[in-house]
Amino acid sequence: MSKIRVDHVFTSESVSEGHPDKVCDQISDAILDACLAKDSKSRVACETLVTTNLVVNAGEITCGGWDDIGPEAIVRKVVRDIGYDREELEFCADTFEYICRLHGQSPDISQGVTEGEGLFAEQGAGDQGMMFGYASNATEELMPAPIAFSHRLLDELQKIRKAGKIPYLRPDSKSQVSIRHIDGKPKSIETVVISHQTDDVPLEQIREDLIKVCKEVLAPTGLLTERTEYFINPTGKFVIGGPHGDAGVTGRKIIVDTYGGVGSHGGGAFSGKDPSKVDRSAAYYSRYAAKNIVAAGLADKCEIQVAYAIGVPKPLSINVDTYGTGIMDDHLIEEVLRSGDIFDFRPRALIADLGLLTPSGWSYQETAAYGHFGRPQFPWEKTDKVDAPRVADGK
Repeated sequence: MSKIRVDHVFTSESVSEGHPDKVCDQISDAILDACLAKDSKSRVACETLVTTNLVVNAGEITCGGWDDIGPEAIVRKVVRDIGYDREELEFCADTFEYICRLHGQSPDISQGVTEGEGLFAEQGAGDQGMMFGYASNATEELMPAPIAFSHRLLDELQKIRKAGKIPYLRPDSKSQVSIRHIDGKPKSIETVVISHQTDDVPLEQIREDLIKVCKEVLAPTGLLTERTEYFINPTGKFVIGGPHGDAGVTGRKIIVDTYGGVGSHGGGAFSGKDPSKVDRSAAYYSRYAAKNIVAAGLADKCEIQVAYAIGVPKPLSINVDTYGTGIMDDHLIEEVLRSGDIFDFRPRALIADLGLLTPSGWSYQETAAYGHFGRPQFPWEKTDKVDAPRVADGK
């Protein structure tokens, strides 16, 4: 049984939609959205690379109507909407070179993943591996506080940038929040770091403006103190940024995408992958189950691990850890999850349960910046099964 440290500081970071890796994630997921809108049975594994005035797409796509989609137009729109619309940034939606090397999915992978093929009649997992879902009652979104607050800061800054309220802000930025915990509960924000690409303006002005934003965003948490330290553009200058300052690729911010280093990670990235890839869909479903368990009051924290073999429908294992905060033994929760009566972890079932092939009111591109978890528009954030675990426990 895991133990909660009495007094510790934990730090998580976030990166903005203009960060080179996040540009790639959004492009890959925008192409996924277009494929699913055209053909809900699409198989997509789309990778993106960006650098100075260059975007490259590579990977495997099988989609009825693919010839009608036109990925280049999608890519240019994503880049423009992020804010890379000036030639002086050396990465501009109107001028970058585009290279497309996307092709069809291997039939060896498709076999067994497609319903009615392979050794099993039912749809199997799209790959082997283990996935994790996590929830904590530390915040209202049932997320760890350091990553939740890091996302909040950058989400507010991108709104300010796009509204022109701080006109010198450019798209690339990162945040980092360090929080002291006592007996597992957030008690104070120790440090806040913001590195934000800007026009060439005085550092004193940048620090004054961004510290003000930080305080406005974080004050409602009640965790700011007189000791809280702020580090704004600590190198002294951040003008050259985005894909011109650093190359980016899809799937390189997996901790930012999930729980900020709290709990475990199976290693699989999310963006650019259709729901048959369980390293995405099962991670979403594990979050869904963990969040409902915490929302039901069965534990203060819950981590769920699920493992699959490629082409096999049924999970190989399900493990639950409530870090000693559960009101019932972890193995009893595992039994409920393994039964499939409340949460069915078979790929076909979980995809249907969350509506992952036909997004409604949300898009995969939305997941690709500011976190895949803790945001209410996504179906894996629903707490519509909180009563079921209580019934299973006889409460």
